Amino acid sequence: MKTNIEHHSIEQKLYDEATAFVKHRYPQGWGGAAAVYTEQGSVLISVAPEVINAATELCMETGAFLEAHKLNERVTHSICVARDDEQSEFKVLTPCGVCQERLFFWGEDVKAAIYDPEGRLIYKRLDEIQPFHWFKAFRDQ
Repeated sequence: MKTNIEHHSIEQKLYDEATAFVKHRYPQGWGGAAAVYTEQGSVLISVAPEVINAATELCMETGAFLEAHKLNERVTHSICVARDDEQSEFKVLTPCGVCQERLFFWGEDVKAAIYDPEGRLIYKRLDEIQPFHWFKAFRDQ
């Protein structure tokens, strides 16, 4: 079982690794990336693919989720960060509804970083982000 201190280090580590990756991958202009942490201790990072048809866009988190599935590792934490340009502060982006659905595969206790207008690094469990999720109707089955 992880202590709060260990969880805090995981949460900060994900932020640090995601922002460092963005600075490397997108040295100028807009940049964004997602990172997930797994029970096995893996940090998986992904970006949104660049596409020519907007209908084929995917969220930044998708690649990391797919990598976790490929490795058969359970995701415990997720973060998505973006900045407007190399001079801008990073913003944490709360996972969209589709990405929340993807994360629910690993359980309602998965923690996702959420947007905070004051710029604090805050993670919430999925059951806190979506307290009335549809799967609760089938919990007893």
